Amino acid sequence: MEFTNMNRQLLSKIATNDQHGENSPYFDGWKAYDKDPFHPTQNPNGVIQMGLAENQLSFDLIEGWIKKNPIASICTSEGVNKFMDIAIFQDYHGLPEFRNAIAKFMGRVRGGRVTYDPDRIVMSGGATGANELVMFCLADPGDAFLVPSPYYPAFARDLRWRTGVQLLPVICESSKYNFQITKAALEEEYEKAREANINVKGLIITNPSNPLGTTLDRDALKSLVSFVNEKKIHLVCDEIYAATVFSQPNFISISEIIEEMECDRNLFHIVYSLSKDMGLPGFRVGIVYSYNDDVVNCGRKMSSFGLVSTQTQHLLAAMLSDEEFVGRFLAESSKRLANRHQIFTKGLEQVGISCLKSNAGLFVWMDLRPLLKEATFEAEMVLWRVIINNVKLNVSPGSSFHCVEPGWFRVCFANMDDMTVDVALQRIRKFVRQGKEGEAPVKNKPWRKNLRLSFSSRIYDEAIMSPHMMSPHSPIPHSPVLVRART
Repeated sequence: MEFTNMNRQLLSKIATNDQHGENSPYFDGWKAYDKDPFHPTQNPNGVIQMGLAENQLSFDLIEGWIKKNPIASICTSEGVNKFMDIAIFQDYHGLPEFRNAIAKFMGRVRGGRVTYDPDRIVMSGGATGANELVMFCLADPGDAFLVPSPYYPAFARDLRWRTGVQLLPVICESSKYNFQITKAALEEEYEKAREANINVKGLIITNPSNPLGTTLDRDALKSLVSFVNEKKIHLVCDEIYAATVFSQPNFISISEIIEEMECDRNLFHIVYSLSKDMGLPGFRVGIVYSYNDDVVNCGRKMSSFGLVSTQTQHLLAAMLSDEEFVGRFLAESSKRLANRHQIFTKGLEQVGISCLKSNAGLFVWMDLRPLLKEATFEAEMVLWRVIINNVKLNVSPGSSFHCVEPGWFRVCFANMDDMTVDVALQRIRKFVRQGKEGEAPVKNKPWRKNLRLSFSSRIYDEAIMSPHMMSPHSPIPHSPVLVRART
């Protein structure tokens, strides 16, 4: 204990705090998978990773393009003559051909209804780095951003861990507008913050939504633009899933809305990446597109801490400039996502499990409320541990997304092959049917008994400390929204 205290005095507050957010079921599920990963032959009883929002359904298209275009890589005999040009120091602005290609791709993804200026593109190391970069540009430690909940668990890391920015959840409920954000909810949370002397610098949204897999319609987006314009606060739109839309309605970017309305464009900023739409998270291509000149200038200076490698820029510039390939890729990717989404949701419906109706993303928002013994987050956490430890599926509980209604789970469906999807569905069917068959003597079910356990809870100040969420093997779960949901 004495050594621990001394070590804390020697290190920084960032090194010794736990605000990274890793102590959450969202990350604990990944750890359970890492310890016992599923493999069809080597470990068929292992944990299937359904907590990772990764798009692996169209790799063959990209691999095919690379084989046909070896000159795009400096690591081939056809492209090696560009090696020195790419290997030497490059401007923080990025390769001009890369920024031009990204700007055109962003417009293509958004249906060609808006155009983007390559000179407003700021690079960063993935969307994680891009989100943090824009926070550093817009806010000081202690300032706050409103965030509609449920929201991406890693925002605790991306947006606040190093910046010192607070996140204020804006409650969205399934019974009202299917979790869609409303101006009334924003107004309520904004006024609460003002009464508490919290300086609200902006609103951050994900559209399409993670974890809901839904898109905001034109009226909703106009309402958000109106809100931030009235309050003179920023709107950061994380549009990382813009091209994962696989059914109606079509995706509408915030860029379209601000061209239709009178507003202060300096308040609007887009975060983008190729991690989801192209399935390239390992390339670490993050983008901030800001309509604010000062943010662009500051962001360029800050991007020196997390640039995209010029080798990656060089390859992607050639790929994204191939308009025929891009068109074919986007169409086929959407088709494959739609097919996988249908297969998975139909499989769940066969055993009476429903999901929030969605049209985008790499996941579904699965409703397991009927499987809870009682509508509490304690019951949700017990069910989650059963799914991790017994069913051997890494799914993410809604409480880790700051959902105020227990029983919702995010399940990713695009990071695996068809065979693994079949195995996952078989496990879910077996689990649910066993429960139904044993409904009469349900008291004999160990996991049902656990739902009657008495749990303790702790109050967390979200602005200061991220919650200590327990692992799948921990007997006492804590929910970051448990106290809030009860008040």
